[in-house]
Order: sequence, then structure tokens, then C-alpha cells
Amino acid sequence: MLHIIASIALFATLVFFFIEIFLIQRAIRNPEAKRLKKQLEEITGEAPRRPSVTTIRLKQQRSDIPWLNRVLSSAWAPLIHWFDQILLQSNTQHPLGVFVLFSLLLGLSGFCIVFRLTRSYPLAFPAGGLASTLPFFYLSIKRMRRMRKFEQQLPDALDLIARALKAGQAFPGGLQMVAQEFDDPIGPEFEKTFVQINLGAGYQEALKSLTDRVDCPDLKFFAISVIIQRQTGGNLAEILENISRLIRERFKLRGHVRALAAEGKLSACVLIALPFLIFITLSCINPDYVNVLVTNDIGKMLIFGSLVMMMLGVFIMKKIATIKV
Repeated sequence: MLHIIASIALFATLVFFFIEIFLIQRAIRNPEAKRLKKQLEEITGEAPRRPSVTTIRLKQQRSDIPWLNRVLSSAWAPLIHWFDQILLQSNTQHPLGVFVLFSLLLGLSGFCIVFRLTRSYPLAFPAGGLASTLPFFYLSIKRMRRMRKFEQQLPDALDLIARALKAGQAFPGGLQMVAQEFDDPIGPEFEKTFVQINLGAGYQEALKSLTDRVDCPDLKFFAISVIIQRQTGGNLAEILENISRLIRERFKLRGHVRALAAEGKLSACVLIALPFLIFITLSCINPDYVNVLVTNDIGKMLIFGSLVMMMLGVFIMKKIATIKV
């Protein structure tokens, strides 16, 4: 029975592997068409009284495979919306279906490998589940790095807009200058906002679309300030300079907090790596002593329980060492 299940899982892994190769080859073969299609959707999707970028992404194809596209389109809406937001904010060119198939492929591969080595379902299922999260973990890291870079570029961009306003330029002219002077991510994002305003979108709609594409609290302050200034009046250049100064002060305070929390993070890394280093050392010194833990059913349950408690400890230590500024 176990051999039959392992064979079915291996066959499904191979099927998903070939499907993934086909989708990657298809995406690489025609990148220009996808780029033009994406630009057309971004431009035409932001006209006044039309759905925002997020709404349009919800209606577009999430996979080139028809049945998978239907499944993803009819899935639980909040979860799919969350995935769409990650893809949008990480500026990923591939649709959601590619990452879903890749996740299933890694999950089945992890399950088969661990089950082949240990013959234990309590170890194989968690291993497969962890392996299946790797594509979305990669997207989260890519999104986090892009948002962090945007946040670092924002003070200089606000200063540039403020100087442009003092020089007599209009607000869209300041956005255009940021688009020309800065690289990704803030340059292309501000260029999209500039194009939307030129095509007739209101300031509120264009800035709301910008905050949807970029998850940055300081950017929301910028958008709210511009919208209020357009309604009530005031010195927008001075407002942008104050926001830029506050962001830089927050960067300084955050760096100080990061230095104070470095010791706790290093202690967490040492505590996480210590059990694995001890296991590898004992495997080299006395393999028979370690094999009892791996081959015995009680030992396997102890390993599983230890991994769960380690993940819980990592979560708690991360919460302790992370201080929001």
C-alpha cells in the first residue's frame, strides 16, 4: 500500500514538473507581448470611475491552463486577493498559476523524498507542507525588499517634488521628474501615477492606486497630504519637506533600535542552529547513537515535536526582537 501511494505521488510530481517547464518556456518565449499587455491594462484600468489595478487583476487570467484558471478564479476571494496583492507589490511578471503549480511540485517532491528516507508519514507530510510554501516565501521576500527600497527612496523623491513645486512646476511635473531621476521601484510607480493623471484620472484615484500598488505607510501620509491640500489649500512644498524630514528621523531611530536588538537576533540564530549542529556532530562521531532517534517511532515523534517547538520559539523570539518604530 505504501509503495502504491509513493508511486502515485511520484507520478503526480513528474506531471507537475513537466507542466511547470511548459509554462516557464511559454512565459520566456514571448516576454514583449506580456509587457505590452500589462502596460495596456495598467493605463486603461485607471480611468475615472473605473476599477482600480487590484480589481482588474482579480478579473484577469491567473493561469494559462483553463481548468486551473477556473479553480483559482472561483477560490476563496480574500485568499486570492492576498496573493494578487503580493504579486502586484513584488512586481512579478508570472501569473498566480505558475506559483501554485510550482508549490504543488515542491510539496510532492518534499513528501516523496522525506517518505523515501524515513518511511514516516508524520515527518513526510510536514516536510511536504513546508516545501510547498517556498514559492510564496520567495514572493514575500521579493515584495519586502522592493517595499524597503521604495521606503528608502521616498524622502529624496519628496524633496525633489518639493523643489519642483518651489521652482514653479505643477504637482504632475514633480511626479514626472521623480520618474525620470529615480530607478525601480519608485521611478516606475510614480511614472504610472503621472500617466494616470495625464489621462484624466483624478488626484485621489491616482494616488489611491499608487498606495494599492505599494505597501508603505509613509506613502499613505504623502497621498493623504496631497489630497487634503488639493481640497483645502496650503503650502504643499512645505508639507512634503516636513514628511521627508520625519521619514529620515524614523530611519535614524530604526537604525538605533536595530543595533540594540542585534544581540537578541544573534542569540536566536545560535539557538536555532545549535540542535542541528549537535545532530551532525553526533552523526559523525557515533552514528549508531543517532540512528536510534531516526529509526525509532518514538524518536521520530520527538523530532517532529522538537521542530514544532523550535518554530514556535523562533516566532516568539522574532516578536521580542522586532520593535516597530
